[in-house]
Amino acid sequence: MGEQTVGSSFASGHDLVVIVDLGSRHSQLIAKQIRGCQVYCEIWPPGVPVDEFRRRKVKGIVLAGPGAGGAQPGAAAGAHPGAAGLVDGLLELGIPALAVGPATGLMAAALGGTVRPGRKEQDLEAGARARLEILSNEDLFKAWDQEGAPEGPEAWLSAGGQVDELPPGFEVIARAEGRPAAIRHRERRLFGVQFHPELENAPWAKQLFRSFVREVCGCSPTWTVENFIEASVAEIKEKVGAGRVVCALSGGVDSSVTAALVYRAVGDQLTTIFVDHGFLRLGEAEQVIETFRGRFGQGFIHVDARARFLKRLEGVTDPEVKRKRIGEEFIRIFEEEARKLGNIRYLAQGTVYPDVIESGHGAAGTIKSHHNVGGLPEDMELELIEPLRALFKDEVRAVGEALGLPARIVWRQPFPGPGLAVRVTGEVTAERLEIERRADAIVVEEIERAGLGRDVWQYFAVLTDTRAVGVSRETRTYGYVVAVRAVTSVDGMTAGWARLPYDVLERISGRIMREVPGVSRVVYDISAKPPATIEWE
Repeated sequence: MGEQTVGSSFASGHDLVVIVDLGSRHSQLIAKQIRGCQVYCEIWPPGVPVDEFRRRKVKGIVLAGPGAGGAQPGAAAGAHPGAAGLVDGLLELGIPALAVGPATGLMAAALGGTVRPGRKEQDLEAGARARLEILSNEDLFKAWDQEGAPEGPEAWLSAGGQVDELPPGFEVIARAEGRPAAIRHRERRLFGVQFHPELENAPWAKQLFRSFVREVCGCSPTWTVENFIEASVAEIKEKVGAGRVVCALSGGVDSSVTAALVYRAVGDQLTTIFVDHGFLRLGEAEQVIETFRGRFGQGFIHVDARARFLKRLEGVTDPEVKRKRIGEEFIRIFEEEARKLGNIRYLAQGTVYPDVIESGHGAAGTIKSHHNVGGLPEDMELELIEPLRALFKDEVRAVGEALGLPARIVWRQPFPGPGLAVRVTGEVTAERLEIERRADAIVVEEIERAGLGRDVWQYFAVLTDTRAVGVSRETRTYGYVVAVRAVTSVDGMTAGWARLPYDVLERISGRIMREVPGVSRVVYDISAKPPATIEWE
């Protein structure tokens, strides 16, 4: 398998449902729904061999993504390469399967049905909103009370190919606008829904996934915070034994929860190392030192590496090169500190599931190489311990709360490991870093002063490498353009731009242009993720 799967050994011991990502924008949302049913799931790409499903004893399969655009599996429009062949093999495993959205057309075509082509704009997975007519309240719709609620729920219909002729053995269990909206093969436990329940924050949608994974697939509800902590502590103890561990500690929620979890397992065998790479926000390095020196005492080491990291980024403008150089430099420093301590074999770090997916280790392709995944050097001296590798951000926060971490750490705004280095587009210099740091501090201060800090997922400034003409004290200037980014999200995998009040935006813009030398213009980023990412680099 190598890097084809993204599962974590710290998630072993649970029944497994696999979401096969055929090019979907919504795979992570489906995963969140299933994990909300206390059932563990992973997202796999189409390239995973069918035998791996047998080896991992997968109990349920969810197909997510663009499906067939024509009657034949080979005519799939917008599907991930190799999807048709994979689906054909998976459906013969005897494992219950649920096709979501356009993937229903792919399932139907693979099993002998006919499918009418969908929209040409394959990036639009969700089409019109329509009311469902529930024809059977068994299986997926078991909880739908037809008598108490004669009208079915509303849902986003799929914009992919529509099933015209059912495959042999299938029946329609829900309609929308007179066409099949959900189909079922009762004996083979195969289902397809031509709408998007993952987009619905409603009891019936959550119950649909719960019915599939808990009742159809027979999965046990073992994926809980308590079970995760207990199993992780036991596994870390067994792996480390009498050895010693260093933990990469940035002060963010991921690394802080990792440190707390490893400390619970091995106690004083853990040494936490805070490397100040010089790319933190205003006053943040001082806060991290104060917080964790008090928490870990002599088990806390502070390394001032600001000049070292700046030197590594001299002349670098490519964001992927930035991330990889920063990732490698972190590892080299941890190796150096481990050698000073002596007898250190393990490095714990706060890698989380979105880092792994976006770095291309299991998703359809690389979005960006996270410094702690795609940026790692191949010749590492230390063996990694990554207990959060299978968790989404909200799950990490839940673990942090259960471990007793303070709210200001658990609910700290997400911050990239490379820090402000990826919020300065183009070359990173000491002068440009200072402009970015001061502009970013104003964004944070004004949004939190307005009481919006818990309503917005992330909010920050980006120093672009674009310049624009301005006027200061009746003199022409030619300064940088600063972009303000504020997004709403649940787990960072998808995000919408935050509708900040105009007066807040006005204060941010006015203060940046007055108080930060070298800035002549401020713009507001209104891009959603996808197709954009939250960070600019």
